[in-house]
Amino acid sequence: MHRRPTNFKLTDLTVNIPSSNRQALTTSTSTSSKQLAQPRWNTLEFKVYYAVVLLVLPIMIWIPVSLSSKSHSNFPFYRSRLEEGWIPGRLIDNSDAQYRSFRNNVPLLSVAVLAHLATKYIASALSKSPPSSQTRKPSSVPSSLTFNLIFALSAVTILHGLNALKVLLILFLNYSIAKYFKGSKMNVLAVWIFNGAVLLGNEVFEGWKLGQWFEGLAWLDSFAGIYPRWNISFNITMLRLVSFSMDYYWACNRNGKEEGVEAIKEISEKQRQSIAHPDSVYSFANFVAYALYPPLYLAGPIITFNDFMWQHRYPHKQAPTSTPIRTYIVRFVISFLTMECIQHFMWVVAIKDRKAWVGLTPAQISMVGFWNLIIVWLKLLIPWRFFRLWALLDGVDPPENMVRCMANNYSTMGFWRSWHRSYNLWIIRYIYIPLGGAKNVIMNTILVFSFVALWHDLTFRLLAWGWLVSLFIIPELLARWLIPSTKYERTTWYRHVAALGAVGNVLMMMGANLVGFVIGTDGAQFFVGELFGTGQGLRFLMGAVACLFVGVQLMFEYREEEHRQGIQRRC
Repeated sequence: MHRRPTNFKLTDLTVNIPSSNRQALTTSTSTSSKQLAQPRWNTLEFKVYYAVVLLVLPIMIWIPVSLSSKSHSNFPFYRSRLEEGWIPGRLIDNSDAQYRSFRNNVPLLSVAVLAHLATKYIASALSKSPPSSQTRKPSSVPSSLTFNLIFALSAVTILHGLNALKVLLILFLNYSIAKYFKGSKMNVLAVWIFNGAVLLGNEVFEGWKLGQWFEGLAWLDSFAGIYPRWNISFNITMLRLVSFSMDYYWACNRNGKEEGVEAIKEISEKQRQSIAHPDSVYSFANFVAYALYPPLYLAGPIITFNDFMWQHRYPHKQAPTSTPIRTYIVRFVISFLTMECIQHFMWVVAIKDRKAWVGLTPAQISMVGFWNLIIVWLKLLIPWRFFRLWALLDGVDPPENMVRCMANNYSTMGFWRSWHRSYNLWIIRYIYIPLGGAKNVIMNTILVFSFVALWHDLTFRLLAWGWLVSLFIIPELLARWLIPSTKYERTTWYRHVAALGAVGNVLMMMGANLVGFVIGTDGAQFFVGELFGTGQGLRFLMGAVACLFVGVQLMFEYREEEHRQGIQRRC
């Protein structure tokens, strides 16, 4: 778990402080400390910033809304991508295939949630072994896990039909490799090669259809369940396979000792990940229950095998009516309705897909790109929160993925730590640290983001995105080295220089994500040409830099306010 930095920095890669000292700031490399800076919210400088926000924010909303009109000249180019909406008089842009598959199936998914929780409650009542038991006595195979195993096998069969046998075969082979090599380094090598080969095979052979290999068995491919594309969701499952194998490898090298866990009153998230279980816990039944756990199977968030098993061996389930869960439900509903409003009033996904930006000004093109990024953020946040809420109701607390709004980031490193947090924790535990961690930051970062890009999709566009992200991290690291905060943070100019550096970070992050997830390399070339090749584009760029400077200063102060209130973000 990464604690928040003690102050705003050129980067989020700052020295951490113990929780007991969260209200203090270090003023130098010495042990002396000072009080947090006085709030700037009521200063003249920030009143000017408020005026800029009140002027610019409505324009940022008005531009995409004005483009999303039936009277606009480009409307005929993307009309076919729109559907009738439930808001009177408005069409809805439900053209993003990834989010559409979730949105259209929310009723069915809700039934699945109710069926899972209700069936588990009834089974638990009949067995007189309620899942909310507060006992601290550990068990290798808790009854709640046995139920989840049975439900998971049923759910995967319904989802994938006969393809469920392919999933189980892959799980069995992965388990066999891990158990055969145990604590040998060959375990690590074999598991990574095997899972990499499976991902590549899934992409090349499109789910290993039987008809491709045995013509006489082609008829079996029609029994593919309600979600035939099992190979698409398997990318998430692959992370769990590696997690089990690596956790077992480390457990073998630790002799499976629980390291005095009996004396720990409350096991923290970090301890649940790092403390090994006895060898009996690493069984095939527990592995399958973990890899196919219904609430997290399709989309995550990702939870490590060790963490998953500790939460089942030491249940700490909250009641569904508890305040944290009720609050989380409200947050999910607000996020979902926000997305609905954007889809009805901003048809930017359809405009982007049809490349209907011909004739638009640089400001209009940039807002199409910006709101596409907001939609990318929301289309991931909403399903992740839905499935995490399902897990919370079942008594499992996986990491929260999105811990900050996309528009509240100024550090490249901090952005990725808070964008897909559970995946980031997985990357750190199973790739970054084993490769040497901070001993070779640049090379390890390139390797990590290359893996991340290829894991998402075997395309040049995603690989280009991964390399761009790696490249854009370097200026932040250099800035931290050249202008260390411990030396200059008390100067009057440091905050403003840091803000200019952060503006560069924001522009680079937006550029990389536009290439990777929105407009691709061709669209990026067109946008850059409009931005730097015209006088109107250059004027807009200068205005955008000024607005981002204001936004970054507000982010800096917002971070300070978090420290004043003792808020600790888990990113």
